[in-house]
Amino acid sequence: MKAKISIPSFSSVYYLVYPNVKNSKNISTLVSTKSCAYTGIMKAKISSFFLFGFSAFVGFSQGYQANFQGQKQQAMGSAGTGLLLDGASLFFNPGASSFLEKSSINAAVSPVFANVMFQESGTQAIGRTNSPVSTPFAFYAVFKPKKLEKWAFGFAAYTPFGSTISYEDGWLGRFALTRLQLSSIFFQPTVSYKISDKWGIGGGFVICDGKVNLQKDLPVQFDDSSYAHVELSGKSIGFGGNLGLYFKPTEKWSFGLTYRTQLNMKLKDGNADFTVPDAVADKFPDGKFTGALPLPQIASFGVGYNPIEQLKLALDVNFIGFKAYDTLAFDYEQNTSSLLDSKLPRMYHNTFAFRFGAQYKVIEQLDLRVGVAYSLPPSDDDYVTPETPDARKIALSAGLTYRPIEKFQIDASVIYAKFKRNSTNQELNLYGTYSVIAIIPGIGLTYNF
Repeated sequence: MKAKISIPSFSSVYYLVYPNVKNSKNISTLVSTKSCAYTGIMKAKISSFFLFGFSAFVGFSQGYQANFQGQKQQAMGSAGTGLLLDGASLFFNPGASSFLEKSSINAAVSPVFANVMFQESGTQAIGRTNSPVSTPFAFYAVFKPKKLEKWAFGFAAYTPFGSTISYEDGWLGRFALTRLQLSSIFFQPTVSYKISDKWGIGGGFVICDGKVNLQKDLPVQFDDSSYAHVELSGKSIGFGGNLGLYFKPTEKWSFGLTYRTQLNMKLKDGNADFTVPDAVADKFPDGKFTGALPLPQIASFGVGYNPIEQLKLALDVNFIGFKAYDTLAFDYEQNTSSLLDSKLPRMYHNTFAFRFGAQYKVIEQLDLRVGVAYSLPPSDDDYVTPETPDARKIALSAGLTYRPIEKFQIDASVIYAKFKRNSTNQELNLYGTYSVIAIIPGIGLTYNF
């Protein structure tokens, strides 16, 4: 029968095994596994090595929620709930899609160039990322039947949760994370109905295909002083919905209200692959594990305003229900004295984001856009992690649309964010400051017919 008990925190494991070690930099003084390291680990219950195997599924705008679902909207601070711009309304507000005048196909990609630096308190030691470029994408197809003028049918595929982050060898937090690759693709067939000239309603059924690969070192040494390593990988399928209501009372004003449901991602056949010395191989067996984690519900309210013909303004307020992520639990197929099932507190809380943008039509062929987004983090300093060093932050954006011919247009955007976040994470024994700089250019193509 598998054990179902609580285990010491990650930092307490360090102290059980090496009571004289008081900060993460001094972990490099560990001795080989065949001496006291082996004895200490046999006594410690190290199931918390898996603390982050699933946490990557939780969100990038606060956490790992990636707000790259439309080039026009991205250039306007990712606001689009109350202002209809293009086929990306399938994501931003399905209720507005029936107000589109033409059928369209829209495809876009937004490469993410991000760098993270961690500076440890006291020692001032520094660790950096050397992450590859990640490429969130979005695809929308909207069909407006001529005989069903009040209806719009669509299909969307987009990546609202995902990231690739990799830290340099030997960095201070290598026992928490060395590399994380997360991908999640949402597929959303959608129906929208124009109730009247002022009201529209719509909804889509969401299927999420998620994959994760996480790697980190373990505080167990080989004879050559290199560290043991673990790689966690798995796949998960989740189901949910995206609902929207659109209201346009006048030519100048429009309003939107949307709700994206929580998705419960269940990983049933995750793989744990250990690279450890032969002396402890029986304590860290390769095998399967299961777990579950919710992707948060999101409710948005948006306002669109068209004061003059050339100018459009948009304001969005997003509520993100991260409170659902209060516990991280794992059930391992094979338990040992050093590998137990675990139930660990995460204590995320609900949070908000505020987005504002403007679009100005310079000439018939060219629109220019600017935007700003302000977001609050879902985690306190005690729960900041290397893969989600999010913060209270401001992101600036800009972009344009160019129409070389009537039916075809090119959209482009760029987002810039720079912020810092303090960490007092006792689970990982990481005390210091994360500094993050991110630049996200994007380009999209749209064909109307």
